[in-house]
Amino acid sequence: MKCLICGKDTISYPHPKFDILFHECGNCQFIFKDEKNYPSKELEFEKYEEHQNDDGNLGYVNFLTNFIDSAVMPYIQKGKALDFGSGPNPVLAKILNTSYFFDVDIYDYFYAPNKIYESKTYDLITSTEVVEHLRNPLEIFHLFHNHLNHHGILSILTLFHPNNREELFKWHYIRDVTHLCFFTAVTMKKIAEICEFEFLSTNHYRYTVFKKTT
Repeated sequence: MKCLICGKDTISYPHPKFDILFHECGNCQFIFKDEKNYPSKELEFEKYEEHQNDDGNLGYVNFLTNFIDSAVMPYIQKGKALDFGSGPNPVLAKILNTSYFFDVDIYDYFYAPNKIYESKTYDLITSTEVVEHLRNPLEIFHLFHNHLNHHGILSILTLFHPNNREELFKWHYIRDVTHLCFFTAVTMKKIAEICEFEFLSTNHYRYTVFKKTT
């Protein structure tokens, strides 16, 4: 298999306990599940319906607020924003609008499928706990680039994989059947290079911030 990010050859190996086949790129550290492990759209939606993330969940609100304070506000403080993958309850969009006064559009494949962004560009795009679900992540990063204004900011939240095969096999994140691909800071830097972003920062755990300069 070729890497879905950089196009280099990958190493393939099965999970020793679960029926999961991984493809790992030694060049950019991207790991993705084989197509045979992709869930149906019906199963994917069913799993999303189990989520209990709304603005009444104080822990979740604090989690997103910390993301905004760390991966948005140091780089941009106002403007037009798109929350890509807003989920059934667009909590991040609400916080950005009511507490930080961004003008926010939302898009979600299942819950807000109107592609409101198609004729627009934005000062900020956020995507939280979304990129791990994508079947073609590079295509979406190109989309982000196309819909950012010059010097626009892209702030991404996903959990980086441990970059150790034994730890990967024990990692809870792979057990979610809707999680298909896994990144590290190295992967994100390669994405920045390919998609012509300036790579601004990462906390080497969850957050990555890019800037459009082309």
